[in-house]
Amino acid sequence: MATIVSTLFISLDGVVEIDPAWHFPYFDEHMGAAVMEDYRGVDVLLLGRVTYDSFAGAWPDREAAGGEDASYAAQLGDTRKVVVTRGTQDLGWRNAEPLRGDLVEAVTALSAEPGVGKILVPGSISVVRQLLAAGLLDELRLLVHPVAARKGERLFDEGEPIYPLRLLRSDIFPTGVVRLIYGPGEVPGTETYEDVTEHIPGSDES
Repeated sequence: MATIVSTLFISLDGVVEIDPAWHFPYFDEHMGAAVMEDYRGVDVLLLGRVTYDSFAGAWPDREAAGGEDASYAAQLGDTRKVVVTRGTQDLGWRNAEPLRGDLVEAVTALSAEPGVGKILVPGSISVVRQLLAAGLLDELRLLVHPVAARKGERLFDEGEPIYPLRLLRSDIFPTGVVRLIYGPGEVPGTETYEDVTEHIPGSDES
């Protein structure tokens, strides 16, 4: 089965709806290298329709323009892109195809395809939420900006159950951005307040 990885830019208060005003001032060579690492070895990009439209509305033109980002734009164009969409019209970018049927079933089948070793989900919040709920996400990669956005869509919605995560790696960049990579985890125990009172400041054992 393929490894399914989510990569997201996020504020301290959990907003993943990117505002250029708080995102680009923190985008330096360290963040660029982290993004390139996320895309390294990707066989399939899995995209929600809003994220796909954003990509398709920008990167083909950047590839054609031949600027500094043209090679990255070409890499995106050459990568297989599976788009979660209800539409039936042509997606208008090479190597793009609609995802058919139920998301969880289709992604499970996609991850089992021969030759598919890594599936990357950039942005695409609703897709990430569904993959988390289904237990299909292997890595949640967050580039945490040192800013409270105070408005915009947040990564986690309200609901049950909780999502215990295990920290796999962390990096701190000079701008104050923190890169956190999580995998599925478990709550470390079943302790209650009474079980941890010995660790409370001021207890006899402290």
